[in-house]
Amino acid sequence: MKNRQLWIGFIAVMVVSFGVLGYYGREIYRQAPPIPSNVVTADGKIIFTGQDIKDGQNIWQSIGGQEVGTIWGHGSYVAPDWSADWLHREAVYILDQYAMTNDSCQFSELNPEKQAAYKVRLQKELRTNSFDKSSTNLVISNLRAQAIAAVSQHYKSLFMNDTALIKLRDAYAIPKNTIKSEERMAKMNAFFFWTAWTCVTNRPDSDITYTNNWPAEELVANKPTSSLILWTGFSVMMLLAGIGLLAWYYARSKNESPLEIADKDPFFGLVMTPSMKATLKYFWIVTALIVVQVIMGVITAHYGVEGQAFYGFPLSDFLPYSLSRTWHIQLAIFWIATSWLATGLYLAPAVSGHEPKFQRFGVNFLFIALLIIVVGSLAGQWFAIMQKLGLVTNFYFGHQGYEYVDLGRFWQAFLLVGLVLWLFLMGRALWPALKRKDENRHLLTMFLIASVAIAAFYGAGLMWGRQTNLAIAEYWRWWVVHLWVEGFFEVFATVAIAFLFVKLKLVRTETATSNVLFSTIVFLSGGIIGTFHHLYFTGTPTAILALGATFSALEVVPLVLLGFEAHQTLKITQSNTWINNYKWPIYSFLAVSFWNLVGAGIFGFLINPPIALYYMQGLNTTPVHGHTALFGVYGMLGIGLMLFVLRSMNAEVVWKPRYIKFAFWAINIGLALMVLLSVLPVGLAQTWVSVKVGLWYARSADFLQSDTLTTFRWLRVIGDTIFALGTVALAWFIIGLKTGWSLEKNNSNQSK
Repeated sequence: MKNRQLWIGFIAVMVVSFGVLGYYGREIYRQAPPIPSNVVTADGKIIFTGQDIKDGQNIWQSIGGQEVGTIWGHGSYVAPDWSADWLHREAVYILDQYAMTNDSCQFSELNPEKQAAYKVRLQKELRTNSFDKSSTNLVISNLRAQAIAAVSQHYKSLFMNDTALIKLRDAYAIPKNTIKSEERMAKMNAFFFWTAWTCVTNRPDSDITYTNNWPAEELVANKPTSSLILWTGFSVMMLLAGIGLLAWYYARSKNESPLEIADKDPFFGLVMTPSMKATLKYFWIVTALIVVQVIMGVITAHYGVEGQAFYGFPLSDFLPYSLSRTWHIQLAIFWIATSWLATGLYLAPAVSGHEPKFQRFGVNFLFIALLIIVVGSLAGQWFAIMQKLGLVTNFYFGHQGYEYVDLGRFWQAFLLVGLVLWLFLMGRALWPALKRKDENRHLLTMFLIASVAIAAFYGAGLMWGRQTNLAIAEYWRWWVVHLWVEGFFEVFATVAIAFLFVKLKLVRTETATSNVLFSTIVFLSGGIIGTFHHLYFTGTPTAILALGATFSALEVVPLVLLGFEAHQTLKITQSNTWINNYKWPIYSFLAVSFWNLVGAGIFGFLINPPIALYYMQGLNTTPVHGHTALFGVYGMLGIGLMLFVLRSMNAEVVWKPRYIKFAFWAINIGLALMVLLSVLPVGLAQTWVSVKVGLWYARSADFLQSDTLTTFRWLRVIGDTIFALGTVALAWFIIGLKTGWSLEKNNSNQSK
């Protein structure tokens, strides 16, 4: 297929996909669950105001938000899903009141016939939409007001300092006095009630709730909709059709003659420009952040079995679970992005052969800016979770409470400015090469487009305000998490690896260009509209479910043939002596292919179909996908890019394989054991009871603190320890490149 046709296909995919994303984004705005002006009883008593709900959302964000349990299934997995937990507790309270009033006993003591009659009555009470559009008030019964008061008291006891709930707080890793005032607690309860109300209340003129009947809850007749089942089947059909078409294309196009490998390393004798040398310090910071991020991961995982302490030490007094998890996720994004940005800054002058004026100053200035963002945002999150900031100050400088975009709005804007500066530095260095009309031009153009996307799409994180409706905030959040991290980082990664292989003269430029364009078209065809698969149950209309199910299945398609590409890459490393110098960067790229297939493909599709996600959303099956895709794919790619740059910076020296070999295998084996011995079994056990009983029970302390589940969580120590040792060995190896212990003492010239 000619490059011109591929470019037309790429432009068409971008225009059509973002048109669909924008149109249905408008529908999400239009049909978002309403926030009432007041929640009032039939006799006019105000229970909550709309401002209470909005302030409660900000208070929830300030304590860590999605890092303390989940809302609508999104967030962390130790504490409950608050929307599902509130809904179940409210339903049980009302059923017990029915039974006590009429039968003088608890609901659980009634015969099945009586229980069935009361459940029908409950469903009429809770599922009927009593939001009054004219007054914008939500009218509830006096009995429901009593239920709200009872559930609110439970949460007050949990989040404040009721000694009767010490064990439950430990199980949920929630420190005492997480909320420090009754006024704040009352407002957060208002927000929790609203999220549960959206889960059980039918949309106007519909028998389906705002969250498409999620979560599964038998008491209130929340069960999978017919649309959910229909589009699950259709998504599987799309997956099979896509795989068939891709296999046909692959078989048709992979018939070119093998490339003759160069006799010596093309990077040998490369003239290092000042700005290229200046990128070295970025990789030192990347190495340090990897180690700290893994330490935060170990602490976070341990809180799952000892909620307030770390082997007896009361660590949560200074570093509670919500903060360690925030830093664990935030640092991962920081070091992966820093590695990729530094690689771009290194490659741009190397590709063009041009060092613009003041380029080194720009690289150094950006480095300082990134350090300020990292330190400032992490410090702000500590002050937020310790409840030392007001709500407005927290939004701008503290903790926004949204997973993966936790940093305050000021730090978000600062990072966006840094990305724009990076794009400027990249563009000015690449411009001379772009003006040359040679065979590299198409690949360079794609490289620049990917760089523009990385800078631009992070801007979606600025599209919600402090008190934006959660359904709308989630829409924009997934622009960042899915389109920025999973989407255009993937494109940048594909182009960057292609560039490296072209520079090493291991792949023809024309072949690399067509492969990059085709892969990008296939991936973004499903990936852009596939963003909607994260939004099935976040207060969005049914059309989102249909589109998300259909197109997200196509995201898996380009991953199924990665084994062929990995095999070709492995053959390359065995074809020439000098190529063996790049063994560990290339092995890291092989690991990317493996985890792309397993983590993004298999484990991603495990939770991707609507009917699967209906029962699995908010369970440990999600971090199975998260760990193997985020670290396995993007993390290993960040490590591979770092190793490649460090290797090419000094192609004349010979690396000792001892530490880097151990690091590579320990990291990958540790990651696999972490998932297979612990996280996946816990997630599958949760799925079983989620189907059988309901999500509230799958996330409850009664189930998660059972002996069997506790044993599985302790088994994570095996994989985590091996993984941690691997990261320490990686850091030791990187330090050794400077001190000399990672280098052969008698360096023979391996580049010839």
